[in-house]
Amino acid sequence: MLFGTFFNQIDAKGRVRIPGKLKAALGKDAMVTRGTNGCLFLYSQKDFLALVEKVDAVPLSDMMAATPVRVLFSSAQELEEDNQGRTMIPQALRQLAKLEKDIVFMGVGKRAEVWSRESYDKIFGENLDFDKEVTKLKEYGV
Repeated sequence: MLFGTFFNQIDAKGRVRIPGKLKAALGKDAMVTRGTNGCLFLYSQKDFLALVEKVDAVPLSDMMAATPVRVLFSSAQELEEDNQGRTMIPQALRQLAKLEKDIVFMGVGKRAEVWSRESYDKIFGENLDFDKEVTKLKEYGV
């Protein structure tokens, strides 16, 4: 499982060191894809393949699901690490998530998320009313 929040920096070439706790849980064949709300999703290969199986069960005739399925999978790539332990985040995904320098990794259960610091601060900063937000989980039996 992936937990925690980690503040980091990405260099101009898109290289970053994934925090050790997240890297260990993601494994060496981690996948990155477009996420929601302007972030990127990181999955272990095992969890990404489980997601693929679920999505493959969606009928091709379901036009409501066609676009999210296409975007999720067409943007997915395997992460590659260089010999110095840095991981390259593809340029197209960096642009989508506006990853320029200061970034934030969040462990979110079976996936990690990568946020620009600016986006992270807007959504999860001082104005976040966690008491209000946590009540939304009641609908899911939490």
